[in-house]
Amino acid sequence: MDKVSGHRRALAHLYPPIEPFDQRMVDMGDGHRVYVEQCGNPTGRPVVVVHGGPGGGCSPAMRRYFDPEIWRIVLFDQRGCGRSRPHASVEANTTWHLVADMERIRELLGIGRWALFGGSWGATLALVYAQTHPERAAALMLRGVFLMTEAELQWFYGGGAGQFWPELWERFVAPIPVEERGDMIAAYHRRLFSGDGGVELRHARLWAGWENALASIDNDGPLGDGPAEYARAFARLENHYFHNRGFLMPGQGILDRMDRIARIPGLIVQGRYDMICPPAGAHRLAALWPAARLRMIPRAGHALSEPGIAAELVRATDALGRGNEGPVFGRAT
Repeated sequence: MDKVSGHRRALAHLYPPIEPFDQRMVDMGDGHRVYVEQCGNPTGRPVVVVHGGPGGGCSPAMRRYFDPEIWRIVLFDQRGCGRSRPHASVEANTTWHLVADMERIRELLGIGRWALFGGSWGATLALVYAQTHPERAAALMLRGVFLMTEAELQWFYGGGAGQFWPELWERFVAPIPVEERGDMIAAYHRRLFSGDGGVELRHARLWAGWENALASIDNDGPLGDGPAEYARAFARLENHYFHNRGFLMPGQGILDRMDRIARIPGLIVQGRYDMICPPAGAHRLAALWPAARLRMIPRAGHALSEPGIAAELVRATDALGRGNEGPVFGRAT
């Protein structure tokens, strides 16, 4: 099955396309303006969609994982990406800025508690937000869990995933001198923030290409280059966050603070063959979360668009929206 047919199979599980009933730019007061939209039922059950990356931005397809008659769907582009401005900026751009932005959006929209829906880095940010504001998190629906640990970064940027994709790994490391390859995140950081536009874009495409090529189980080789603007924002922001280890200080790690969300219902949907975020992280998270359930999807990788992952996530949003989450989510103790 090729990537296109797999994507079509995923779309078959989703609700029809919808348009926002509200779109706005929110001034965060420190030079950043964040794009926010609302879709679905204005009086429905609130859910905030937390996109991946960092630097990925939200897309219209993300609206379609929710029954628009039931859910009030809030999407936003995190600082520096998508429609937020300034584009690709890393100034005043940390995990804690994003957590504060989410709180500002919640308050601005008059929402008391909301469910959180996120994958990859979106799962990271959703977990950090919920641990910081547990009283505001009604439930979490997570996919392709990334916990911002050194082991995960070393897996993907230290050669682990490259053992499965040696030809793509060689392409990724090729522009970096041999003496710098012991820390690929730092090596790319120097080039993505070199001040030379051509150098930055060239390395941004390579950085984004390495990740995108491994996202879906149906990929079997490099993908074409995406738009330059997207690649630059995605690569710079993601590298900025990884270079700074997610801005999580000792004691702020996700697994260190699981007691804060122990009773919040959760569902973790994980592709068995996720090459970007190996299933070990999801397994560790579930073991420390009494109120969560882990659903391992047998033939799936990392992407939100994997058919098995899409189907399970829609099943979860339907169950939670209709108050029938017991069979799908974990049970609070």
